[in-house]
Amino acid sequence: MIDPDVVLLSRWQFAVTALYHFLFVPLTLGLGFLLAAIETVYVLSGRAIYRHMVEFWSKLFLVNFALGVATGLTLEFEFGTNWSFYSGFVGDIFGAPLALEALMAFFLESTFVGLMAFGWKRLSRMQHLVVTYLVALGANLSALWILVANAFMQDPQGAQFNPITMRMELASLPSLLFSEEAQAKFVHTSLAGYVTAAVYMAGISAWYMLRGRHMEVARRSFRVATLFGVLSMAGVITLGDALGYVGGHAQPAKLAAMEAAWRTQPPPAAFNVVAWPEQSRLDNRFELRIPYVLTPLVTHTLTQPVPGARQIAQANELRVRNGLQALEALRELAAEPGSESAVRAFQAHQRDLGFGLLAQRYARDGDVRSLGDVAIRRAALDSLPDVFAVFWSFRLMVAVALALLAYFVLALVLTLRDQVQHRLWFLRLAPCMIPLPFLASEFGWLTAELGRQPWTVFELLPTWMSASGHTRGELVFSLGVFATLYTTFLVVDIALQWRLVRRGPHAGDEATPLRAPKPAAPH
Repeated sequence: MIDPDVVLLSRWQFAVTALYHFLFVPLTLGLGFLLAAIETVYVLSGRAIYRHMVEFWSKLFLVNFALGVATGLTLEFEFGTNWSFYSGFVGDIFGAPLALEALMAFFLESTFVGLMAFGWKRLSRMQHLVVTYLVALGANLSALWILVANAFMQDPQGAQFNPITMRMELASLPSLLFSEEAQAKFVHTSLAGYVTAAVYMAGISAWYMLRGRHMEVARRSFRVATLFGVLSMAGVITLGDALGYVGGHAQPAKLAAMEAAWRTQPPPAAFNVVAWPEQSRLDNRFELRIPYVLTPLVTHTLTQPVPGARQIAQANELRVRNGLQALEALRELAAEPGSESAVRAFQAHQRDLGFGLLAQRYARDGDVRSLGDVAIRRAALDSLPDVFAVFWSFRLMVAVALALLAYFVLALVLTLRDQVQHRLWFLRLAPCMIPLPFLASEFGWLTAELGRQPWTVFELLPTWMSASGHTRGELVFSLGVFATLYTTFLVVDIALQWRLVRRGPHAGDEATPLRAPKPAAPH
């Protein structure tokens, strides 16, 4: 039995490192393809202004890329150091996409990123364009394999439990790679990265226009970012709806938490705009509702009921009992390998094995036969995520997304009318929008990961038994070290990018300045 404080500290450490890392990921995903789009225009038109744009924005990309790699390496090691039981239990499945990420994505990025940065004089225009596209592709392939691995934790597909080895084994690689959760999550996350890059580029361009500096680079960059952002924002909302639909069917408890739906209402159910959930009461202290909206929003029908958290917990009591029988069958198999009755009993209840493991934390000395009705009900209630945290992280993500949609629509109107540079209030607003997509990404990850709890692998492996057996002191020390180190990385990243922005697109470059030099004073 692992100390609950050790599990909590392990979760905090992974959360801190993951959330810091994900500050760098979205910008890398989006900025790579923005660079490729601008360089395509340069190759087709031959106009030097577009090369100057690529050279400038690629410097900011490289700073972000380097720190993204530095912060991401730690996460892969943490699976083995902090989550050793999890790594042993699902390593055969989880390791496959991580290996593909290293072979197909990381090596691709690391090979070509140097050529993109320093190959302007050594490569032809077309060759350099191909390199830029390969760097952008590598960044997105890296995200694909990581999200495939994460999708398995959310909706485990393509795997089966082996009662002899007591581990999950890969049964179908296509099912793992092409699960609905993996595909919807990848597209949604990638598009969120494109939105992040578009807001970032538009905000910096607006800052230049506000100060009358590098106007040609700023105006063209703002126009490209706006068009990119509008299309990406539409995709984020559309795929977000698809991801919610897929996730809601795979994880009804998460869906109930996202909507603070404690009771199954007759369809079409009302939608909670805001609420104050209280887990102890299994109810909301207050709620502001819109009638008839929830059912079509999350089920795309008017007749399909949306299961409430209370009903899900009640139904899970039976799954806990079945899971305990599966555990008892495993105990018999350990004592008498090949027992046909034990095999039949396990096969009949193996779907609910995870719920038995969830209840095992309440068993004295690990003997699940001692569990009574109270412990079984507690385990069933444990199967619900923290409704308050999931509900509000989801609401904040959606609120930021709607604000960004309105911003891009306004930016598109102004840029099509060629009025951006004349709207000082908008030029002041645009740089202030840069943090919003980062916040939306963080809230989205909190929704996904907190909504999966109490599972490390949904309905298969509880979080309480996944961690390594470290001491509290070791974890407190390492958490402090990582928090300090990653905060330093973030400060360095912001300082370097701010320095590059202040210098501008042409400071220190060999490129010809965009502004014509002032005529020499007459002698």
